[in-house]
Amino acid sequence: EGFKETMGIPENIDVMKKVILVTGGSGLIGKGIETVISSDKKEDEEWIFLSSKDANLLSKEETFAVFEKYKPTHVIHLAALVGGLYAIMGKNCDFFRKNMKMNDNILEASHKTKVKKLVSCLSTCIFPNKTSYPIDENMVHNGPPHPSNFGFSYAKRMMDVLSTAYNEEHGCMFTSVIPCNIFGPHDNFNVFQGHVMSGLISKAYEAKKNGTTFEIWGTGAAQRQFIYNLDLAKLFIWALREYKEKEPIIFSPDEVDELSIKDIAKMILEAFDFKGEVKFLTEKPDGQLKKTANNAKMRKYLPQFQFTPTREAVRETVEWYVKNYDSARK
Repeated sequence: EGFKETMGIPENIDVMKKVILVTGGSGLIGKGIETVISSDKKEDEEWIFLSSKDANLLSKEETFAVFEKYKPTHVIHLAALVGGLYAIMGKNCDFFRKNMKMNDNILEASHKTKVKKLVSCLSTCIFPNKTSYPIDENMVHNGPPHPSNFGFSYAKRMMDVLSTAYNEEHGCMFTSVIPCNIFGPHDNFNVFQGHVMSGLISKAYEAKKNGTTFEIWGTGAAQRQFIYNLDLAKLFIWALREYKEKEPIIFSPDEVDELSIKDIAKMILEAFDFKGEVKFLTEKPDGQLKKTANNAKMRKYLPQFQFTPTREAVRETVEWYVKNYDSARK
């Protein structure tokens, strides 16, 4: 801010204009970033939010064409073939190959078009299944991930490996962030393809509408840290503008804010004012019982960052889903 004036350069001259390309721009995190940027846009920034309509990122030709079209100086890579536990099970080959292909296309296009900085999105599912808690950034490669979704997990892990290789061999600035479980408006609310939070919101909506039992897969004992997409969006924007390290950084609320699936279900039912019967399908799998991540690195940089209280964020998400039920992904 004020840089142009202090340099004695006329205000209308484009000094170091940033063109920021966001892949997966119509998804949960992309929409969050778009919402936050609408009130926090810097003069020297132009933001472009790509959706699958703009380019099929599994195609090298289409990926390079979209980079040629927009000529980004910076990239936030969010696009991925994703799904909750039940979508991924049994499709590890598919999830691995498609995500590897997409990530390779994005990183190679970023290198070839001399992108100054690339921030990719990883996931806490990349961490080893057998590990000590809390998990930190240095533990990513300390053992195999959970077997239920190893295809997706390894593809995300390889993005870290590939980024390191580009940084070492070509002097790139490719870094990544590792968010915990994300939720919020614009998520995919499909019970089988969505994340845990959106799946439960969708089930609660239907149970209330149809006067049926609200069923939760598993015992509800599994614990998770949840991050609201608008909070994550602010952190992504900070990472793009300020984060100088090439090593990944975990974005998650503090460990004390970890919640069980049972706790989350209660908050959702409260937001819906659901008075019906609740049933735990204990014969169904719980997935990993714990994935506690350590956010000490984030706190070192952002000691004052305040996360939206989960109850409030759940209520806002439920309100958004009810209001946008017809157009929401499900």
